[in-house]
Amino acid sequence: MTGVRQETVAEEEDGLRLDRWFRRRFPELGHGRLEKLLRTGQVRVDGGRAKSNARLAAGQTVRVPPLPAVEPARAKPAPAPARVSREDAAMLRQRVLYRDDDVLAIDKPAGLAVQGGTGTKRHLDGMLDALRFEARERPRLVHRLDRDTSGVLLLARSARAAARLAKAFQARDTDKRYLAIVRGVPNPTRGHIDAALAKQGGPKGERMEWDEDDGQHARTDYAVIDRAARTAALLVLRPLTGRTHQIRAHCQILGTPILGDGKYGGADAFIDGVPHVRHLHLHAHRLEIAHPSRGRLSVGAPPPAEFLDTMKFFGLVLPRNEDPFEDDDVG
Repeated sequence: MTGVRQETVAEEEDGLRLDRWFRRRFPELGHGRLEKLLRTGQVRVDGGRAKSNARLAAGQTVRVPPLPAVEPARAKPAPAPARVSREDAAMLRQRVLYRDDDVLAIDKPAGLAVQGGTGTKRHLDGMLDALRFEARERPRLVHRLDRDTSGVLLLARSARAAARLAKAFQARDTDKRYLAIVRGVPNPTRGHIDAALAKQGGPKGERMEWDEDDGQHARTDYAVIDRAARTAALLVLRPLTGRTHQIRAHCQILGTPILGDGKYGGADAFIDGVPHVRHLHLHAHRLEIAHPSRGRLSVGAPPPAEFLDTMKFFGLVLPRNEDPFEDDDVG
C-alpha cells in the first residue's frame, strides 16, 4: 500500500482493540511491525497517539501509514449472535439487579460459566443478546466470576462505559465484598492474607499456588462474622487485587478452605451431612465502583438458596448493616 490513508472504524468494529482492528484489515502486518508504527506515531487514532490495546469506537479515524506488500482487507462482518433459548433469556432477565443507560448488573447463578472454553458451550457471553433490552449495542463483560461462584456481575451497555469501567477495575477503584462459608475458623478471626499467587498445573487442572518468588502480589482482607463452634465459619472477604481464584486459594492458605471447594481444599472442604456439600459456598455479595457517568454505583445480591440452607444448618447469621472493614485503610 502506498500513501497515507485515513480509515473509518465501522459500526461492527465498535469496541474492537486497535491491534485486532489491524489484524482484521491488514492480516499480513505483523504485531512487531505494528508496535513500531505505534511507537513512532505513524499510526494515530483521531489524530492522537494510541497503544495497541486501545479500544476503538465506531466513526473514529485511524491513520494508516504506507504498508509495503500489505493489502488491506475488508472489515469482517460481526459474527452472528448465538441463539439464546427462551428459558435462558427469561432466567437472565429475572436476575437483573440494576440497569441504566450505561450499566447492567445481574445476579449470576452458580454453575453458569461467564465465557466459553473447551467443552463449555453454554455460557453467559453467548447469552448477552437477551440482556440488550432497548440498547443499540450488545452488553459487554467488564469483569469475571468463576463458574461456580454466584453473585454480582457487572456488564457495560456501550463501548464508552466498558472503557471507563475497565479503567476503574484496573485502578482498583472498587470495593468488592464476598461471602464464604469455610471449614474451620480462621485464627485470628480478622486480618488479611498477603500471599503471592502463581498458576500451576496438576491432576486437578490449572490452579493458583502460593509462590513468593514467581507469583503476583495478591491480598485479601477477611473477617469472621459468625461461627459454628470450631466446625465452620461465615466470612466476609474483600479482595484488594484481582488474581484468578484468589479468594479460594487464600482461604486454603489460611487453613480454612471454602466449603465444597475440592479443587483447593481436597477432602477437607467437605463435611458429612451438610446440605449441598458439593456446592461452592462463595458468593459475590456486593460491588461498589465509579459509575461511568456520575458518582458511584453500589449493587448487592442476596446469597442463593443453597448458601442460605447451609447457613441455617450451622445456625449462622448474616448481620445487617455492619461493615467489619469500616475502620480499615484500603490498600
